[in-house]
Amino acid sequence: MRLQVLAKEYILDCQVRGLAAKSISNYTKQIGYFLRYLERQYGIYTLEELRPIHIKQYILSLQKKKNKPSYINDLIKPIKCLCSYAFQEGYTDEIITMRIKNVKEPKVLIHTFGSEEITALIRYYDKNDYLSVRNRLILMILFDTGIRISELLNLTTGQIREGYFIIYGKGDKERTVPLNPMVSKWMIKYDAVREDYFTVREAEDYYFLSKNGKRLTREAVCKFMKEAANAVGINPMVRISPHTCRHTFAHQELKNGLDLYSLSRVLGHSNVSITQRYLEAIQDAQVLSATRKAGVLAHL
Repeated sequence: MRLQVLAKEYILDCQVRGLAAKSISNYTKQIGYFLRYLERQYGIYTLEELRPIHIKQYILSLQKKKNKPSYINDLIKPIKCLCSYAFQEGYTDEIITMRIKNVKEPKVLIHTFGSEEITALIRYYDKNDYLSVRNRLILMILFDTGIRISELLNLTTGQIREGYFIIYGKGDKERTVPLNPMVSKWMIKYDAVREDYFTVREAEDYYFLSKNGKRLTREAVCKFMKEAANAVGINPMVRISPHTCRHTFAHQELKNGLDLYSLSRVLGHSNVSITQRYLEAIQDAQVLSATRKAGVLAHL
């Protein structure tokens, strides 16, 4: 069976299963990279010719190009999915990638915003004009719910309920995200300011809009976050981005005693192991802090 045909069949299966368009696009590109490598390096065009050694050589070639382990693992994932699909459909007697292991990734300590920094960022936008109220509310929601920036930008008024949001995450999976009373209070204020601001302007059907009534962009959110961060002074080790708000939310919830399974559901993770990364990072931070306080020399 030609690998190009198998790849097209697999992508079709992804579409039938309702995977996100972005995921399907990435899988298409990543599998394409691998198939072109096989053709150039080994003249391999069919599934019958493919062996585990060819995949290992592909991984080695990526390592020689100094690609990050996380990037290499991202490229390996669709190849493994493709080979699993071939086995499930009866095209192979075994999963070719069964013994192909992911590249070991270095453990990265995630630096998040501290409580005082969260307060300072939110309070920076203290005026009553549309953009200030909007920016403040966006920061409040990002810090207090942990939703992805894409989920916030796609939010519509139809997804807002009393005390919670209906969020559509990756693969259009629906989940419920609670709202605390303070956020709900600022949403009432935002609604009033928004309605007044767009009285004479046409506006798209998104909850958060640009000053021109268009869907707000990720770049615009990053820009006003960096403006606030530069003004109030944030730890330079912390990456100023909406995703860092998500990490911060996870860390704070774990510190406050929320169990890993519940946190995983609120974050919209497909697997608890993904949420586990947040726990590992917070444990490292706590160990470092505890060690400094309990050090031998500190008590002499």
